[in-house]
Amino acid sequence: MKVTVIGCTHAGTFAIKQILADHPDADVTVYERNDNISFLSCGIALYLGGQVADPQGLFYSNPAELTKLGANVQMNHNVLAVDSAAKTVTVEDLTTHEQTTSSYDKLVMTSGSWPVVPKIPGIDSAKVKLCKNWNHAQTLFEDAKDAKRITVIGAGYIGAELAEAYSTTGHDVTLIDAQDRVMPKYFDAQFTDVIEQDYRDHGVKLALGEKVASFQDTADGLTITTDKGSYDTDLAILCIGFRPNTGLLQGQVKMAPNGAILTDDYMRSSNPDIFAAGDSAAVHYNPTHKNAYIPLATNAVRQGILVGKNLTKPTVKYMGTQSSSGLALYGRTIVSTGLTLEAAKLQGVDADQVIITDNYRPEFMPTTEPVLMSLVFDPTTKRILGGALISKYDVSQSANTLSVCIQNENTVDDLAMVDMLFQPNFDRPFNYLNILAQAAQAKLAN
Repeated sequence: MKVTVIGCTHAGTFAIKQILADHPDADVTVYERNDNISFLSCGIALYLGGQVADPQGLFYSNPAELTKLGANVQMNHNVLAVDSAAKTVTVEDLTTHEQTTSSYDKLVMTSGSWPVVPKIPGIDSAKVKLCKNWNHAQTLFEDAKDAKRITVIGAGYIGAELAEAYSTTGHDVTLIDAQDRVMPKYFDAQFTDVIEQDYRDHGVKLALGEKVASFQDTADGLTITTDKGSYDTDLAILCIGFRPNTGLLQGQVKMAPNGAILTDDYMRSSNPDIFAAGDSAAVHYNPTHKNAYIPLATNAVRQGILVGKNLTKPTVKYMGTQSSSGLALYGRTIVSTGLTLEAAKLQGVDADQVIITDNYRPEFMPTTEPVLMSLVFDPTTKRILGGALISKYDVSQSANTLSVCIQNENTVDDLAMVDMLFQPNFDRPFNYLNILAQAAQAKLAN
């Protein structure tokens, strides 16, 4: 069985390992256009901010490891075309520029995504950078040494982390976003108000609700003009989203409007010999029971493993995702899972919400910290649809608890009374998640 894998970051790496574990006799060839694999891009901000001293720790595999497992690893090779009818791929060696065509029995599309680069005048300036892969990280690390002023465009997770990282390394930071809040896809205004104040307290200039109109190189830097003003900077970093790299299969398999490949429960595309995983694929989003595009490493590694397990026959079903995610900014843990109330309304989902603040453990303890929490739920069925937490206390695992609740279609009644440990070092007789669900019960009772 000849298996061709296109792309080798998270999904590709885990797919290859699982394929070779389950099918040791498989002839697996992987084509990767870069000179490295398995880079954890979520660690870029940690590297740029100096929290990770050795960036090699951000790689969890390498070509030698996959070769030792039995894969034919072709680095610096770019796939130019896929013919799904003939079951062939045409590939260019980026070193020699030689082109070859080879056949496959199964094709694994783990080609990832690429940053959105809108057609804005001046965006091709050498002072406008991307932030996605290892090469980008190296460029940003070097260029930031000579830059005093850094502007981050896009206040999603990556932009939010970069703005914090550079604000702690002595840079003058401006954060621009067309939305009027930071990270609005993940958090309500009560949460982002706290985050935005932290930015201001650390010297970050916020330019929210502003759309970039142009970039202009100047004698001493770059001028960014928005629909509301202009900003002089030395370096600009684009972080405004990602698009799946799936052009090779355009018109050959079913895709979402943005190009994400649609799969069944076993990671098979509409062509059963073509599998897709990671940023090139849509996910099955459990809060809505619909397909969605959510490019997260957590989704990629799980989908990659499922490709290996289901390569020759449907074996293990995809459980779907809640889009659980989190970050740490200025000493706060900020996490979310599932739908916000705003997202639910935009998708036509009947939903209600409670937002409360409570200390994570009793006040008689030497210290405690408040936890701001939200819970989104269906007011008819009481099914939990989403939640978020922010605190200086580490509440990250509570998002995972809520994720399991959404996965299992638990209700607010379940969460209100589920057994959780009590010990004053950790929580109250009722855990703060119990208390959050009890607040939802009280709202539903009125």
